[in-house]
Amino acid sequence: MRKFFLAVAVTAVAAMAPAASAAAVEPILFVHGWNSSGSVWNTMISRFQSDGWTAAQTNNWSYNTAQSNVTTAGQLSTKVDQILSATGASKVDIVTHSMGGLSSRYYLKNLGGTAKVDEWVSLGGPNHGTQTAYLCFWNTSCFEMQPGSSFLNALNSGDETPGAVNYGTWWSPCDEVINPDSSVPLSGATNTQTACMGHSALYGDLTVYNQVRNFVD
Repeated sequence: MRKFFLAVAVTAVAAMAPAASAAAVEPILFVHGWNSSGSVWNTMISRFQSDGWTAAQTNNWSYNTAQSNVTTAGQLSTKVDQILSATGASKVDIVTHSMGGLSSRYYLKNLGGTAKVDEWVSLGGPNHGTQTAYLCFWNTSCFEMQPGSSFLNALNSGDETPGAVNYGTWWSPCDEVINPDSSVPLSGATNTQTACMGHSALYGDLTVYNQVRNFVD
């Protein structure tokens, strides 16, 4: 991996970062994980808006998490185009949690997303699979999250971080859902270890937010 950073505490630089200019940042699309909804991003979106992003630049959405990540990727592609049309921006940033990283990576690799995305963030993403997915095998999406699935093998073949997109992953050594923890980091990404926190704490933690904000700003 080209980059690997250890981040376990709040830094003064992150805490004191100035608010962004709305005209200078890309709109963000937030993509939730399995058995979840767009509402999980409310805290992070509120923080981004407090730091200068507008409502039009902070977009969450909900989708059927039981369907194939390939299907979700197609819907995500439509959503990105809608955001670009509404804002006049040329690119978006994508911030994902858990399984949301897989459909967005499929979009980047197979649906032309690298031309429309500047930064991509994965918080606790099962990028190389998770043993936990064996517990929800009846869902197509869960089957795809199993280590060694044909979906993941194809997604991770060749370049794991294609195009000129800036890729960043955040992973916790105490994540109870992503097993093993080493599933999250990607070759060619900026991979950051967080403090000890649970899977769902990743999108609400202030330190993680500050790091993500600085990454996409």
